[in-house]
Amino acid sequence: MKKERHSLILTLIAENDVHTQDELQCLLEKNGIYVTQATLSRDLRELRLTKQHANGTVRYVKPDTSAAMDGIIKEAVLRTDYAGHMAVIHCRPGMAQAACAAFDAMKKNGVVGTIAGDDTIFVLMREEQQAESLALQFRSGGISTTD
Repeated sequence: MKKERHSLILTLIAENDVHTQDELQCLLEKNGIYVTQATLSRDLRELRLTKQHANGTVRYVKPDTSAAMDGIIKEAVLRTDYAGHMAVIHCRPGMAQAACAAFDAMKKNGVVGTIAGDDTIFVLMREEQQAESLALQFRSGGISTTD
C-alpha cells in the first residue's frame, strides 16, 4: 500500500502544481487514497520531496540527485580494474563509502552487491563481461546515473 501511495504521490506532483499538503491530500482522496496529515508528512520526508520556487509560486518537486551522484563519483574515483565477476574501484582516501552509496543509488544492471572501505569499492557483477564493462566505463568517464 505504501509503495503504491508513494508512486501516486510522485505522479501527482509531476502532473500537477501541488502547492500544499492539503492540495496533495485532496488529490490523493480523489484517487481513492485516504491518509492522515502525519502520514502524508512522513511520505513527503521519505520521498525527499522539496518545495521549488517557480513563476512566483512554490510547488512540491522531486529533487534531481543524478547530477550530485555523478559529481561525487567523478570526484572520488581514481582508477578501476576487474577480475572475474568483481570490479574494483579505487577512490580518494575517505571517499569510497560516499561514492559507493551514490553508485548503489544508480541501480546498475548486473550488480549483485557492493562493499566499500575507506578508499576501495568492490562490486560483484553477475557476469565477468559486466565487470569488465563497468571498469571500462569508469576508466573512460562514461559512468552515469542512467543505464
